[in-house]
Amino acid sequence: MSSSTKEKGLSDYEIAARRHELKTNLLLCTPALIILFIAASGPLFVMLLYSFLTPGDYGGVEYYASTEGWFKVFLNQDIFDDTVSLADAHLSIFWRSIRLSLLTTVTAIVLGFPTAYFIATRPLGSRNFWLFLITIPFWTNLLIRTFAIMEVIRNQGVINNLLIWIGIIDQPIQMLYTDFAIMLGMTYVYLPLMILPLYASMEKLDFSLVEAGYDLYATRLRVLLKIILPLIKPGLVAGSILVFIPSLGAYVTPRILGGGKNMMLGNLIELQFGQGRNWPLGAALSITLLLIVAIALLFYVRNVQKSAARHE
Repeated sequence: MSSSTKEKGLSDYEIAARRHELKTNLLLCTPALIILFIAASGPLFVMLLYSFLTPGDYGGVEYYASTEGWFKVFLNQDIFDDTVSLADAHLSIFWRSIRLSLLTTVTAIVLGFPTAYFIATRPLGSRNFWLFLITIPFWTNLLIRTFAIMEVIRNQGVINNLLIWIGIIDQPIQMLYTDFAIMLGMTYVYLPLMILPLYASMEKLDFSLVEAGYDLYATRLRVLLKIILPLIKPGLVAGSILVFIPSLGAYVTPRILGGGKNMMLGNLIELQFGQGRNWPLGAALSITLLLIVAIALLFYVRNVQKSAARHE
């Protein structure tokens, strides 16, 4: 018997029963684990394999080992003198994707925090109604929602027509097919994913602590920074991850609102598997995107673990 088991005071019979229960649970989970491995991990292994193969002449791959796909993710080689330089176009798309995803996350926090706070401070009987309103956008297809944003911000759209009618501007403001349009569209699409985790944290918030802060003459800003934000940090981090990750790999919204000129990672990957006919490069870009997402998830897990350790 191990020292840790002795410390817990378990008998040999209890230890054997626990081991038998663990084996039984593992056997029951095995079919589901196999399906998850094949359905989820299988395609990832295919992409990883493709990234180390040679591109075919008309798409597809040739089964000859090559690191050309990974080389072209960040570097370019001149076809005349073989000089190597940075792949400025790819790096620009990487930077745009990360920047717009971060801006979308920050904007979702700015809009989602007061919304979640408003819902959490409503009477208990009316909160479900407000949550119901938040979930309504999920009833509509993503493509339709993106076209709705397009109609609002285009040159002859709602915003420009309203500004011209009021007399603020004489000519339409070019908002469509810009980074701003992509950021606005992604914020609209993913905002509920920020509000719901924030609300889940605020619902458990003991508002008597907020009242105590005011009783001790703390300003509203100090109450926000020292009481509310530390207590709802798990929901804030979860909402940020839920917004940042899908924004990073978004395809439909940048494709429509960016007009094909302001590409993001998802559009670049689709281009390599489509018109570019360079599957190894597309696979290498896909794995690179996966690694960025994994880093974001690792940050989230470490944050959750630290928060759990503080509350123990």
